[in-house]
Amino acid sequence: MYRLRFPSLILLIVAYLPNAHAQDNYVFTQGLMVGHVHHYGREALVSDPLAYHLAKGDWQTPSDGTPSWKAITADSLGRFRNRELSGGYLYLTYQSPKARVAMLTITGNDMSYFNGEPHFGDTYGSGWMQVPVEVKKGLNELLVRCAAFGGGEGIKARLSFPDKPVFINAADSTMPMIVLERSNDSLWGAIVVVNGSERPLANLKLTAETGGEQITTQLPVIPPMTIRKVGFQLNGSGIKEVGDHPCALSISNTSGKVIDQHRLMLKAVHSSDHYSNTFISDIDGSVQYYAVSPPQSSEASTSERAPGSAAPPPGTVGAGMATPPRSQLSPSVAAPGPGTNALFLSVHGAGVEAIGQARAYNPKEWGVLVAATNRRPRGFNWEDWGRIDALEVLALGEKEFHPDPRHIYLTGHSMGGHGTWYLGATYPDKWAAIGACSGYPSLSDYGSHDGQIPTTGHSPLEDILLRASHPSDVLSMAHNYTAMGVYILHGDADQVVPVKYARQMRDTLAAFQADFSYYERPGVGHWEGNESEDWGPLFEFLHWHILPADSSVNRIDFTTANPGISARFRWLEIVQQEHPLQFSRALLQRSHHRVEGTTKNIALLSIACEGMHFGDTLTVALDGQPPLTYIGSGDTIYLRKNPIGQWSLTTKPGDGEKNPLRYGTFKEPFNHRMVFIYGTGGNAAENNWSYEKARFDAETWYYRGNGAVDMVPDKDFDPAAYPDRGLVIYGNAAINNAWGKVLEGCPIRVDRESIRAGDRSWTGDSLATYFVWPRSDSRVASVAVIAGTGLPGMKAALPNQYFAGGSGFPDFMIFGVDMLKGGTDGVKAAGFFTNNWQLDFNNGDAIALP
Repeated sequence: MYRLRFPSLILLIVAYLPNAHAQDNYVFTQGLMVGHVHHYGREALVSDPLAYHLAKGDWQTPSDGTPSWKAITADSLGRFRNRELSGGYLYLTYQSPKARVAMLTITGNDMSYFNGEPHFGDTYGSGWMQVPVEVKKGLNELLVRCAAFGGGEGIKARLSFPDKPVFINAADSTMPMIVLERSNDSLWGAIVVVNGSERPLANLKLTAETGGEQITTQLPVIPPMTIRKVGFQLNGSGIKEVGDHPCALSISNTSGKVIDQHRLMLKAVHSSDHYSNTFISDIDGSVQYYAVSPPQSSEASTSERAPGSAAPPPGTVGAGMATPPRSQLSPSVAAPGPGTNALFLSVHGAGVEAIGQARAYNPKEWGVLVAATNRRPRGFNWEDWGRIDALEVLALGEKEFHPDPRHIYLTGHSMGGHGTWYLGATYPDKWAAIGACSGYPSLSDYGSHDGQIPTTGHSPLEDILLRASHPSDVLSMAHNYTAMGVYILHGDADQVVPVKYARQMRDTLAAFQADFSYYERPGVGHWEGNESEDWGPLFEFLHWHILPADSSVNRIDFTTANPGISARFRWLEIVQQEHPLQFSRALLQRSHHRVEGTTKNIALLSIACEGMHFGDTLTVALDGQPPLTYIGSGDTIYLRKNPIGQWSLTTKPGDGEKNPLRYGTFKEPFNHRMVFIYGTGGNAAENNWSYEKARFDAETWYYRGNGAVDMVPDKDFDPAAYPDRGLVIYGNAAINNAWGKVLEGCPIRVDRESIRAGDRSWTGDSLATYFVWPRSDSRVASVAVIAGTGLPGMKAALPNQYFAGGSGFPDFMIFGVDMLKGGTDGVKAAGFFTNNWQLDFNNGDAIALP
């Protein structure tokens, strides 16, 4: 799954020199190292004794001879390579003759501290993670946190010194293709702008000129000493020929003076070629892209299908059956005609660009294939924001190509095979059939760079923390696959994702799923050319499946772990749970005037009556209780279970209750065009931490999610200026003046030296918290809080896993700096708010320790 089938910047040809604005460079070649001292994974708990001492303020600078530290020298390519670097740190120094601004570039690291200021790393060694830093006259110290996978290609670190404080860095650009047969007068691109100055950049404009046409875009504010990927419009209507065409970019200030210029190349193609489209993401307002493998024209030869498409290979369908003839297919697998306008959503493997993914597929006569990005070639493992990206692209593909809604399919390879399993189980009513190629089902078993998700904790409190990861547990939602056809393809010689994962899913499905096909390719490894995913029999299997209308589905078997992620299946919606993020399941059967069945861990559900032909009366019988009668038509009815387990008819919950639009967990506010609000009301050290932590999170989001975030000082924040947007508050009530504007009524309050949560409280300057709270002025948006009671507590909140795909964070957790060295022992409280956003430490969904 770590292959690169196409260059990662295949979207464009960039006229770029890594140090186009640099006068000189300093490459680090000598340092000290310590290994195996930290553990960061896909959970809220971390272990890092060095970070613990940094937070406590008693870390001692190492020297040659300091216990556990030893000297290390870079090789001839400037790489620090040593197996002991796994899970360790590098300590590097630079003596500067004067104070100045530099660009820090480190590859292969997780994060770093430059003179104590944190910056996110370049985990995958991409080379374009370059951030401005302030170099002091004299000694400058660099502490590099190394990855936990053995050092990979090693760590490289350098400083370059630009000749101007503000400039374009085009090493990481997101650009569209010019599709000649389409309208190209209002396209979107994105490039990185560096602000190496001490003041925020406001009112900048970027002018793009291509094909004789110009468009000028107003840029967002770029805070001091930061990078920001900015979107801009371009007009490609003047381009009329296939090939590469120049696009000239220039940034100017309010007086019209040009600050910097750059030129890159745009690729123009025909609509019959593979191409990419850019769009503005609803997640954060940034520019993203998806790729298209257009349908084959009806005149084209069918010989371009992948070999073997005429008939399936030896394998099994259901419990060992051969592929059934058309006459035996059920209505859910009725054969479509040859001209069917289908849509295939393809999700890529780790390290693969979406355009490379699309190019792996031959055009299909009967449908179009669109490939989402997961926000990056590795991104979020198709979980969290990768999941939302896939749904955005699915919606865009449906809007652009108008497919037959009965013919929507999902497929992917490697990490995309995991994405297929995950998205298929999470949204079972979206797909007529899915095809998982060389994939693994759950991050709890296979994992990846960020590690595996633990399945069980060592204490009830750790179990509460891990419950937040339940939405990633594919196997616990496996019965959802009964809603669709499933094809499993895997090579039996796969050394990257072993075939045991395919066999695991085969054996799981065999117990209850009648409609699946399984094939192991003998002697085939992980990637054996495009047939590893563009496999003819797989698409032939998809070809015979249709997605039935909701009105024709009478049986429901649906499981979800989080209604905020997945609540609806056909005419059922799980609105609230009895115990948040425990698995909820509904098994319902519908007849003409009656719905009956059983439920598990459901407190409130709804049934959509419209189009179901119930007439004027519907009887609902749940969990063996006496039937309830609803009189009406064309409505959605709601049923609530009371604390003693009795069902009754009720009304739609108000916006002040948890519901699928806003259900919580700490990570939810990051879904809604988040705004980072840093505190300015504290002392210098507190304010610096607040700004540096917000910047660190913005860098993390940029690197992992190809994203961009508005960073706003609390003194300039007005909730009315950011309606329905997720807010992230850094600091505490004493130093962040936005606290009182958006956290009114919240049962958790953080001040200097104390945290209060309901009727519990803790004191000291070494406490920290992450928690979520709904915005009272919005139906959908929430507030995330990252706070500490003092500098030690604030610094304890720095190491974050919440941007790792699949990592679980509950509604709240309160912890001390000791968590960095003792895991759960340092956690004071954690859990979930009630469905009324109350804090209850007596219901088992929230735990507090003395």
